[in-house]
Amino acid sequence: MAKQKVSNAFVAASWVALGAGMIGFIVGLARAEMELNEKGYYFTILLYGLFAVVSLQKAVRDKMENIKVTDIYYGLCWFATLSSIVLLVIGLWNATILPSEKGFYAFAFLLALFGAIAVQKNTRDNMLED
Repeated sequence: MAKQKVSNAFVAASWVALGAGMIGFIVGLARAEMELNEKGYYFTILLYGLFAVVSLQKAVRDKMENIKVTDIYYGLCWFATLSSIVLLVIGLWNATILPSEKGFYAFAFLLALFGAIAVQKNTRDNMLED
């Protein structure tokens, strides 16, 4: 099967999704009327989630390309990804902010995670073309 070149439009859309999600989430935190420790919690969850999904995407791709990935690492990638989402949900569930703010953080977080996965995929695909 021939490898198809990643389109510039998809590369741009991926970076826009990552940037919009991250910047939106961070600007929302900066403007939020919550304690600094709460802001730190949500910011840490964002960073944790971004690292987890990039690592998971790499592990999944490595397995697809028959590059050895240990089961423990693969499992940890899934655990980290799912736990970052669960921790965000728990934090938002218990937060004393408006439901619209909770929705904003949830969608910005998911957009950032999607963007990170897509950017990692495009980066990997472009490396194979060179």
